[in-house]
Amino acid sequence: MQAARGASLSHSDQATQSPVSRGRLRLLFVALALTTYLLDQGTKQWALGALRDGDIKVLGDWFVLHLTFNPGAAFSTGTEFTVVFTFLAMAAVVVILWLVRRLGSPLWTVALGVLLGGVAGNLTDRVLREPAAFHGHVVDFLMLPNWPVFNIADICINVAAGLIILQTLRGVALDGSGEKDA
Repeated sequence: MQAARGASLSHSDQATQSPVSRGRLRLLFVALALTTYLLDQGTKQWALGALRDGDIKVLGDWFVLHLTFNPGAAFSTGTEFTVVFTFLAMAAVVVILWLVRRLGSPLWTVALGVLLGGVAGNLTDRVLREPAAFHGHVVDFLMLPNWPVFNIADICINVAAGLIILQTLRGVALDGSGEKDA
């Protein structure tokens, strides 16, 4: 029965099902999640020290390093719902970790790894920073004209969203099925 099942899988399906390949994808996922998380937290720590006395103009008024603390979501919306955003981020982490077990596509792996790093970075701020646990404000410090101040975690979340949309439009499932057709 097992031989018949293996014979019915195409070569690309067998590659996606390979434990070595899934193991490498999981390793990539962990490496990306950890790297993006540490980059986010490291740059926030840097910003807290370097920007406490004022802004740094990197490219005139076009790109400024400006320290701010955001209790809400993008564009500072929902500032009175900080604790809700905290629990939504916790739920997102759980969902991402649950989805990882099905990974079979390199691009999905990158998307979910970067997404976890970004979500966990902002979640850390919400759980551990002032004014109180689970009500903490997210450290933002990258400022462009006519755009909300953001951080590395926000960039990661948006890159991940773009990759997820791309993979969905291409018809590629988490397990990599549909990848050859795309």
